[in-house]
Amino acid sequence: MPTIAIVGAGPGLGLSIAKVFGGHGFDVALISRSKDKLDTLTAELAEAGITAEGFPADAADTTQLTGALQAAITRFGRIDVLEFSPHAGLTMTSPKDVTVETLRPHIDSLLYGVVASVRTVLPGMLQAGSGTLLFTTGGGAINPYPMLADVNIAQAGQRNWALNLHNTLADEGIYAANVAINLMIGTEAPEGFPFRAPDEIAQDYWTLHTTRTQAEHTIGA
Repeated sequence: MPTIAIVGAGPGLGLSIAKVFGGHGFDVALISRSKDKLDTLTAELAEAGITAEGFPADAADTTQLTGALQAAITRFGRIDVLEFSPHAGLTMTSPKDVTVETLRPHIDSLLYGVVASVRTVLPGMLQAGSGTLLFTTGGGAINPYPMLADVNIAQAGQRNWALNLHNTLADEGIYAANVAINLMIGTEAPEGFPFRAPDEIAQDYWTLHTTRTQAEHTIGA
């Protein structure tokens, strides 16, 4: 069975991605900080006939994160698809107010976290000559939102690296792409706010994985 590892798995988009890939025959490795949340997600996936296991780790702690992914590789053999989407946090920081202190948590979880994740799964992908790396960012990684300046910086770094990987790994059988989500994820939203259901968004990830052409996919305006 191929395996997808979802870093930052939660009951919204992460679970939907797990269901889509699991429905196509993938085993699922779920990574997030809360063991209780992971247990709930794995139980729901099991009810749908999907083999899944949770591996607790904080995306901001590269030692924990690397250990969790290595445990997933031991459990499932190797990781065929990595999807990276830890919660970016709700800190509101304007560009003029960005400091090392406000930026560091986002760099730790979003940028260092994705580097540690890729460095852990990529050797197996290169050895197999196949694999998929999908980074999830907000729309601010492309066109910055003034009120999310520190998150924008970290996610722009993610996006830059995803595009660089896309341009340099294709000949080795590895597909990499950035998914920029520029709307609210959910089945409803306040009036005037664009939104899309997580189950619908998750189908886009499967399309990217199977078509393997786009370096970037934007969801929303």
